[in-house]
Amino acid sequence: MMSEAPPFRVAATSDIHYSRSSKGQCAELFAQASHSADLLLLCGDLTDYGLPEEAHVLAEDLHAHCRIPVVGILGNHDFEAAQEHEVSRILEAAGVRMLDGECFETHGIGIVGVCGFGGGFGRRMLNAWGEPAIKKFVQEAVDQALKLERGLARLQTPQRIAMLHYAPIPETIEGENPEIFAFLGSTRLEGPLNRHKVTVAFHGHAHNGSHLGHTSEGIPVYNVAVPLLKRDDPSSPGFIVYELPATAPTPKSSHVVQPASA
Repeated sequence: MMSEAPPFRVAATSDIHYSRSSKGQCAELFAQASHSADLLLLCGDLTDYGLPEEAHVLAEDLHAHCRIPVVGILGNHDFEAAQEHEVSRILEAAGVRMLDGECFETHGIGIVGVCGFGGGFGRRMLNAWGEPAIKKFVQEAVDQALKLERGLARLQTPQRIAMLHYAPIPETIEGENPEIFAFLGSTRLEGPLNRHKVTVAFHGHAHNGSHLGHTSEGIPVYNVAVPLLKRDDPSSPGFIVYELPATAPTPKSSHVVQPASA
């Protein structure tokens, strides 16, 4: 008689903000995540200024202290120095699967990752009207939502996870100054989660937000920014663990589905 497979445990964190002097900063986080979970998700702001030197320090710490597969996305800080491609390359070379619209599949679980963008929520969401600069801002939000949509549409797995840096709902940014809500996320990111019946979504970015919310269709959304987790529970290891039922045998290797052409 075959025993039931144990659940697949996903650890999620965000906003670790590695600098040149951060060696060892997340050693305990990575070690504890390796003990508590089967996969680690890094939801953006991996570096402080988007510098290759910062990415190298993070890569060394991951190599030294993390013993489980890692999937990552970039956050707004990782774009600051306009060297985001080199930051991604360094982390990829260290074994991190960096996503930007691609789909990572393992154990019957599909993961899509995008940075996302701002623009606001609901009736207060910014629309493409007026100055070219406003239209360009809105177009970036639309493009990020479409990237998420295309990635989720390609998944055939029974369990689906969305990784974002920006928030897809306003509930998880409650606690931030309302004047900056439009720069913390966008309702445009919520639609794809509902349409493709995502199991769970994780994001960061809003350090002073709230831990848990739900989309209009009841999908759980977790804000896993380290400063928020530490604020709510100073003893927190800096990540949360989410369990999903194991729906497929362990594959010989996980794989990535490339995004479809626009």
